[in-house]
Amino acid sequence: MTAIAQGPIRRPALLGAMCALVVTGLLAGCSEDPDAGTNGVGKLPADKIQSKTRAAAESADSVRLAGNVVTNGHTYKLDMRLKSEGASGSVTSDGVAFGLLRIGEQLYLKADASFWNHADGDDDKTSVSKLDGKYVKVPQRDPAYKKFSGFTDMDVLLDGLLSLHGPLATDGHHEQSGTRTIRITGDKGSGGTLDVSLEGKPYPLRLERAGGAGTIAFSAWGEDFALNEPKKNETVDYGKQLPTS
Repeated sequence: MTAIAQGPIRRPALLGAMCALVVTGLLAGCSEDPDAGTNGVGKLPADKIQSKTRAAAESADSVRLAGNVVTNGHTYKLDMRLKSEGASGSVTSDGVAFGLLRIGEQLYLKADASFWNHADGDDDKTSVSKLDGKYVKVPQRDPAYKKFSGFTDMDVLLDGLLSLHGPLATDGHHEQSGTRTIRITGDKGSGGTLDVSLEGKPYPLRLERAGGAGTIAFSAWGEDFALNEPKKNETVDYGKQLPTS
C-alpha cells in the first residue's frame, strides 16, 4: 500500500516542478533587455540620443530621403539621393512632378510640358516644347536656383529636418523596415517624433515633423551613387530667367 501511495504524490510534485520551470521561462522572456545586441543608444536620455543621431547624420557621406514636407502652405513629395557633391531625384508639388540634378554648383531641372505650362502660365507652346523632357540648366542668379537647390543640399535639408520642438523624451522601442529603433519625441509628440536606429550607427530613420508638416524616411546612409552629366542633346540652356510658379 505504501508503494502504491507514493505514485500519486510524486506526479503532482513533478507537474509542479514543470510549471515552475515554464513560469520562470516566461518571466525570463518578459524581462529580456530590448537593448541587448544594439548600439546602446536606447539606454540614453532623449537629449543624448538626439545629439548622437545628429552626429551620425552629419558624418555620413550620403543619404536617401523620401516622404512629404509641408512648407509655406505647399506640400512637396520628395525622393532624393543626396551627397556633398550633389544630388538627384524627384519632387512633386501641386500634382506636378519634376526632376532635379545637381552636380557641384550646376543645377538642372527636368520636367514635362505640364510643369512648364503650370509655371509659365501662358500658351507659348513653342517655348514649352523646347523644355519638355529636357535637362534645363538653372542659372545661379535665377530665383529658381534658390527655390529648388535647397532640395539638393544634404546639409541644408538635414539641418532643417532633424529638429524636434519642445521638451524631449523617449517613447519606447520600435521598428522601421526591419531595423530596431528607439523613438524620441518633442513635447510628447506634438513637437515631432524621430526613430533612431539601434543597429550600427544611430542614424535617423523616420521623422514625423511637428504640426503635421510631413513625414520623412531616411535610408541608404553612406551608400555612394553616381552623378552623371546629362548628354548635350538632352540639355537646354534657357539663357534667361526661368518661368516658375
